[in-house]
Amino acid sequence: MSARAREAGKVLDQVARSRRQKKALEALEQDNFQEEPHADLVMSKRAPKFQETLDPSKPVTRKKKLRPTDYYKKYRKSVPQMIEEDIQRREDGRCPYVTAQVPASKYPPRRFCNVCGFCANYTCVQCGVRYCSTKCYSTHQETRCLKWTA
Repeated sequence: MSARAREAGKVLDQVARSRRQKKALEALEQDNFQEEPHADLVMSKRAPKFQETLDPSKPVTRKKKLRPTDYYKKYRKSVPQMIEEDIQRREDGRCPYVTAQVPASKYPPRRFCNVCGFCANYTCVQCGVRYCSTKCYSTHQETRCLKWTA
């Protein structure tokens, strides 16, 4: 065992690493999953418009007609909404977007630094996270290493 591994302390096995990675990914998915809060907001015609003044002597300008591009901007849909509509439109109820598959790659998987995103040649002994340089390793040890999480 190397000196760095001995001073690092606890070394996690592959099962514990994968369990912690799954838990971290689930936490990220939980944080990131949300719909657009104002997507279904419908403004009333009687609601005051903040750019208008209360002075009745000024003429009221007419509303500009919507161009097709403006229509698409106003009524755009999220990817899950488009997939759901595609499934409903098809008779068999299948969506090729959801069921698409590709064969496994013939090349080995590329590994990237967890800190900066460049190609990583090294792995943290404790948590198995990849890093590319000593600078990224020190950043990882100070802030991101799983040894500090419960």
